[in-house]
Amino acid sequence: MGRLDAVRQFNLLSWLREERRSRKLSLFIVFVALLLDNMLLTVVVPIIPSYLYGLDESAEMALKNHTLTQQAPAGAFHSIVSLYDNTVRTAGPNTTVSSTDPPPAPELPQNSSECPQSSGRLLNENVKVGLLFASKATVQLLVNPFIGPLTNRVGYQLPLFAGFCIMFMSTIMFAFSSSYALLFLARSLQGVGSSCSSVAGMGMLASVYTDDEERSHAIGIALGGLAMGVLIGPPFGSVMYEFVGKTAPFLILASLALFDGALQLFVLQPCKVAPESQKGTSLLTLMKDPYILIAAGAICFGNMAIAMLEPTLPIWMMETMCSKKWQLGVAFLPASISYLIGTYIFGTLALKMGRWLCALIGITVVGISVICVSFAKNIYGLIIPNFGIGFAIGMVDSSMMPIMGYLVDLRHVSVYGSVYAIADVAFCMGFALGPSIGGAISESIGFPWMMTIIGIVDILYAPLCIFLRNPPGQEEKITLVSGEKL
Repeated sequence: MGRLDAVRQFNLLSWLREERRSRKLSLFIVFVALLLDNMLLTVVVPIIPSYLYGLDESAEMALKNHTLTQQAPAGAFHSIVSLYDNTVRTAGPNTTVSSTDPPPAPELPQNSSECPQSSGRLLNENVKVGLLFASKATVQLLVNPFIGPLTNRVGYQLPLFAGFCIMFMSTIMFAFSSSYALLFLARSLQGVGSSCSSVAGMGMLASVYTDDEERSHAIGIALGGLAMGVLIGPPFGSVMYEFVGKTAPFLILASLALFDGALQLFVLQPCKVAPESQKGTSLLTLMKDPYILIAAGAICFGNMAIAMLEPTLPIWMMETMCSKKWQLGVAFLPASISYLIGTYIFGTLALKMGRWLCALIGITVVGISVICVSFAKNIYGLIIPNFGIGFAIGMVDSSMMPIMGYLVDLRHVSVYGSVYAIADVAFCMGFALGPSIGGAISESIGFPWMMTIIGIVDILYAPLCIFLRNPPGQEEKITLVSGEKL
């Protein structure tokens, strides 16, 4: 009876309300929000290229059949109706079909991801898939400058909850959309929700974790949610698409979104407006800060490599390796696992070894690994380069995201919405430019040359991180952070 009374007295909602101010619960909510956002971001990677290729192949077959029907001689008999046994006999092959039976279903195209018959049409998919993937980051890029200042006025809770609502709508649209236009709209809508979740989530963590070491650790854990989303998304999408269909993975993600939304509703109370107690530095002033721009550039060029791979690698695998559907997503698994490892390890280690050095090494390794991708002859040859890419991007993100908050503390007013809007803009620049120009470059000069170009760009950018070694700050603030090191 004692245990039963204890269970009765325990009220989950009351416990959530009591723990509302807990920093760990806030961290968990941001973790789940980033997990959902990046699962939705990457679950489409193995699905969309194959799905759009199948749609185009089906449309071409339907057009060809329609053309053949129109070109048939006017006086030709295609079928003979027998009144004796109520059957229809075709005039071609010796085939008999009952007139009461339903018409035969049209023949579906072969598995488009196993040695596609039309390599020309497959190359043309690069541009369509690249533009669709880039639409999310492009919209997010346009929305971010408004979300950052908005968080300073209304707080972080309301934009974070708005991000959940928009993300849920986008997920449902992905589940039931069957045309390129609707898929493009769903991807673009995701960019609005992702902007709200990322900017408000990171800003909230920076505001509740004021100590630089604790903040670095907390952001590392939050980026673990991003890493897990990237880790689970591609293989989850490819396996579900292969064996269940396109709709199922998105319905599961919609359920995860409902869980996160309910948690936000009871813990954060997003209906309350909680503006910052002091006015933050303007977005334009922060964008003129050269040290913030260098850190943002590191985030941009580090993530641009994987952004270019997302739309082009599955198509290149279909063309050169005759890969099956499930392999298109599994190929990203080494990068996802190593990103999770990298963000976890360097969330704390980057502060000790020097965040500037961590980012410099990370961008250099990204460049080398990207160049090595095009030398793979099969899916097993992609393991080491993709592992290096993911691990190195984890080094860059886990060192540059905390340094954004540190630079604001050191050189500006400690209000974080706008600076993490800049960080998210940098992230989106990589994922907007990467797929959009990557698809066109891959179509014009080939996948291997595209990988070589982005690899060289990363290697050339890496030395700029040296300027982040000891950035100058305001005199009155240097004493407050004098014990902290980059």
